[in-house]
Amino acid sequence: MALSGIRVLELAGLAPAPYCGMILADFGAKVVLVDRTVPVMASAMLTRGKQSIALNIKKPEGAAVLKKLSSKSDVLIEPFRKGVMESLGLGPVELLRENPRLIYARLTGYGQSGPFAKAAGHDINYLAMSGLLSRLGRKEENPYAPLNLVADFGGGGLMCAMGILMALFERTKSGLGQVIDANMVEGTAYLGSFVWQSQSLGIWSRLRGENLLDTGAHFYETYKTSDGKFVAVGAIEPQFYEQLLKGLCLDPSKLSPQMSVSDWPEMKKRFANIFSKKTQAEWCQIFAEKDACVTPVLDIDEVSEHQHNKERGSFVTNDQGEVTPRPAPHLSRTPANPSFSRDPFVGEHTELVLSEFGFKKEEIAQLKSSGVIECCPPKSNL
Repeated sequence: MALSGIRVLELAGLAPAPYCGMILADFGAKVVLVDRTVPVMASAMLTRGKQSIALNIKKPEGAAVLKKLSSKSDVLIEPFRKGVMESLGLGPVELLRENPRLIYARLTGYGQSGPFAKAAGHDINYLAMSGLLSRLGRKEENPYAPLNLVADFGGGGLMCAMGILMALFERTKSGLGQVIDANMVEGTAYLGSFVWQSQSLGIWSRLRGENLLDTGAHFYETYKTSDGKFVAVGAIEPQFYEQLLKGLCLDPSKLSPQMSVSDWPEMKKRFANIFSKKTQAEWCQIFAEKDACVTPVLDIDEVSEHQHNKERGSFVTNDQGEVTPRPAPHLSRTPANPSFSRDPFVGEHTELVLSEFGFKKEEIAQLKSSGVIECCPPKSNL
């Protein structure tokens, strides 16, 4: 796989950091999840393909263990607020001194500087501070966050993974690691670069919910079908809009021009009424042979069975019968090979990993007896 041979330490955190680590693991990196000896969450997520060690880095002995692990690793993913790692003697200055090749990725909400650097927050706060939340929502409604996908996973975990890959590539030339300041406010804003760079095009010149791409247009919208399901319409270009009207049995000569913004609200009502007369399946059949940018809104539990996704193998099923998306993008020679095994228990691989990093049995036993590590073998299914 593309990242085979890369060793990653991921300090336990919430959504963005685990996602970043999972991406690296899916594409071949050996990711060791450094869990807390007393987990703050009952069950972790996005730990596919990782090994778990339980280590108390707040104890000096635990900090020393992490230093040794870092000295033999390529990447460290750190999800804490500014100053936490420095207070433990584990900041980038200390760790890069021991291992100049280390990529030290800091994934936070607001970054390593500025008045909000130590402030708490979640996806919705970072999305708000990025400027993008102000653009999300329907007319005359409050702005809304689309789940916690944009800031946590797009601007956070995915951007951090991209930064790590760029730093690893640069290291092939310089031989040196570096510190990555990945934060969700700036990552999300960068994700939304199109919004800034399209201001002069007039795409966002009207109030929220009245523009071309924010549910203002009747030809860029979702519509409810007679069976309570939905279809998505994205017929922006004239040739697609023409096919859309044909599928709806509408005569364009009797309609207002497509870009007559003042007529959009009335056209949405008209489209909604037409789409409500048939089932989702019936509309899919009607538009199957038309290039009209009309697709079903698939539920999570049915998306893997859709003909297109099934033929491409876009979703995979693990050993527990859980369906998840196949890692993307697909690489022709070195594709990702995600683990199908269950997620690791907290501390399941503590002894194994420490042994691989050069710790002797006596040292491991001492760390265990002093409460610096926890060793949790796999639980029986009986």
